[in-house]
Amino acid sequence: MSVAAALSTLLAALALTLLGQTSARAHGVAMLPGSRTYLCYLDAHTTTGGLDPTNPACRDALAKSGATALYNWFAVLDSNAGGRGAGYVPDGTLCSAGDRSPYDFRAYNAARSDWPRTHLTSGATIQAQYSNWAAHPGDFRVYVTKQGWSPTSVLRWADLDLVQTVTNPPQQGSPGTDGGHYYWDLKLPSGRSGDALLFIQWVRSDSQENFFSCSDIVFDGGHGEVTGIRTSGGTPTPTPTPTPTDPHTGSCMATYSVVNSWSGGFQASVEVMNHGTAPLDGWAVAWQPGAGTRISSLWNGTLSTGTDGTVTVRNADHNRVVPADGSVTFGFTATSTGNNVPAGSIGCVTSQGTT
Repeated sequence: MSVAAALSTLLAALALTLLGQTSARAHGVAMLPGSRTYLCYLDAHTTTGGLDPTNPACRDALAKSGATALYNWFAVLDSNAGGRGAGYVPDGTLCSAGDRSPYDFRAYNAARSDWPRTHLTSGATIQAQYSNWAAHPGDFRVYVTKQGWSPTSVLRWADLDLVQTVTNPPQQGSPGTDGGHYYWDLKLPSGRSGDALLFIQWVRSDSQENFFSCSDIVFDGGHGEVTGIRTSGGTPTPTPTPTPTDPHTGSCMATYSVVNSWSGGFQASVEVMNHGTAPLDGWAVAWQPGAGTRISSLWNGTLSTGTDGTVTVRNADHNRVVPADGSVTFGFTATSTGNNVPAGSIGCVTSQGTT
């Protein structure tokens, strides 16, 4: 299927299923070619918000590493990597950030040939895309495995050739929005055939945090087709010509998670994150509750309900200002007939307008 065409739907759903975090971390992973965690999430995500992968490798990874990791598919990170690679991240753990992520991605290191993969042409130039769910400056180090590498072998640093380093590439779409991503031209190595793996280490220049991404590819004359996931096999929709934006800026973003539920009700938490470089002075979050849902109590914010049923939560006095790269959280309890997530996306609004 088309990764580009599916991205908007995926990220809209993702905003409803993200698990709460204690701080505003950067978020990012390769979307084209799609990483193991990204394509497994795309394969597994259902219209109800649950996870039901059809790919056997993704199914086993979900069973071993759990749903929390897959819902946080963008967070294969090490907060202290500081640009270190070989000699710091052990062989066999490259796809799990050296097993140092706050989530358990160890199962995504499995040496097997049935991961979802992207079909490409050796020597071609493609537009690489990397999620800018939270934007930060830095380098993207792109590696491709050597000819003859087998996906049934443990991935080692010695298997990789560095093919490109890109610094502060442009973006399409704002951070924290559906489909937003960094993009750049990537010339694939010539004279290649068969299975390979594309590995990217995103080295932030404003902190020690690094992200790691493993994308299974095959050089067979393809043009970006993805196989091994639900409804796979299509040709990607052409990507519109992007309008570059400043990679050093950020925006307000809200994530919604159900932290507890019971018959007839639930408790939810919403994290309001500032991925910008300056404090946010005032915020509001709006969404349309699921059918049959009514908020009964709320803390760390003030609630209003529109005539169309849209609820808006505005900051309280004590959490009006969200520091740069920081977050605040509010929570509520609600009665429900079982529709515990919003009917659509959840939007964050600052004093400068909707983001």
